[in-house]
Amino acid sequence: MTRFAFTVEFDGRPFMGWQRQAHGPSVQQALEDAIHAVTGERAVIHAAGRTDAGVHGLAMRAHADIEKAIAPFRLMEAINAHLRPHPVAIIDCERVPDDWHARFSCTGRSYVYRIANRRAPLTFERGLVWRVIQPLDTDAMQQAAQLLVGRHDFTTFRSAHCQAESPLKSLDRLDVERQGDRIAIHAEARSFLHHQVRSMVGCLALVGMGRWSIADMKAARDAKDRAALGLNAPPDGLYFVRARYPSTRSG
Repeated sequence: MTRFAFTVEFDGRPFMGWQRQAHGPSVQQALEDAIHAVTGERAVIHAAGRTDAGVHGLAMRAHADIEKAIAPFRLMEAINAHLRPHPVAIIDCERVPDDWHARFSCTGRSYVYRIANRRAPLTFERGLVWRVIQPLDTDAMQQAAQLLVGRHDFTTFRSAHCQAESPLKSLDRLDVERQGDRIAIHAEARSFLHHQVRSMVGCLALVGMGRWSIADMKAARDAKDRAALGLNAPPDGLYFVRARYPSTRSG
C-alpha cells in the first residue's frame, strides 16, 4: 500500500462542493471514480479542506492509499485521462510517508476571493468572480479587514451549520488588493470556520460600498452573533489557493 499526495485544481461550478454528496456531483467523487477506473480500487480521497458548492481550487492538497504498484507520474496521467470531461485536474502527484495526512498534517490554509468591480455583465468569468457594480473603496475595506486579523470569536462569520467545536480562530492575514477593476482579498489561517471567508468578504464589501463603517465591522465582530452578519458573499469568487505543511511539501 502506497500513500500518494495529490495537488488538485478544479472549477467548482458543476459541483456540490469537494465532499462526496448523496444529492449531486462532487470533486471527491470524480477523483475516487477516476482512481477506481485506473486501479480497480475503491480508494478514499482525504483533502486539506472542504469547499462549498461553486467554490474553486487552485491547489487543493489531498491523499489516497493505493495498492497498485504505479509511478506517481503514470498515476497522475491516468487519473487525469479518466477525469475528462470534469473540470478537475491533478497537477502534481508524489509518494508520501504513511503518517502524512492531507488534513491533519496541514498547518495553514490560504484562500483568495476575487471581485470584478464593474457595471458591465460578466462574459468569460461568470461564476468565477463576484461582480459588484457599486464602486468599492478598497482602502476602507483594507482598514476594516485588519480588525479581523488575530485571534477572535468568529461566531458572526460562521455558518449556522458549521460543525467546528469552537468559533475561536486565529486569522493570520486578511488583505484587500486592487488592480484596475479587479479586487483580490487574501485570507490565511491554520483553519477556517464554515462560510468564514465568504462572510468576512461580504461584510468588507458593505464597508467598500459605504453601507457599513469601520465601527460597524468592529461591532459585528464583537457581537459574536450570526444575526449581526451583514452579507454572505456568493461562492463564485472563492478559491482554495494553498495548504501548508511542516515539511518541504507545501502544496
